[in-house]
Amino acid sequence: MTREAVRRGDVNSDSQALLLAAGLADLAVSTVGSALGTVRGLLRRSDGTELAAEAEHELVARGRLVLDRYAAGPPAHLEILAQRALARKATGDV
Repeated sequence: MTREAVRRGDVNSDSQALLLAAGLADLAVSTVGSALGTVRGLLRRSDGTELAAEAEHELVARGRLVLDRYAAGPPAHLEILAQRALARKATGDV
């Protein structure tokens, strides 16, 4: 596979898979490098413990949101209708 063939788009599925894997690997390496640079910068801060505690609280909050969103199934349709009917009956809107 030559560079010219790649530029023209003349690649077979195996070559395309290889190019895709190489692109993903490059993205992963650059992302990890960037993340390590960010971590180094955070470690140099004097308020590192406060920052870590704040990050922990945010992660816990996000975890609760995710569990609330995906763990519980949707409420039963008939149950909702029954609750609305009871509410209307209680207010006299029968």
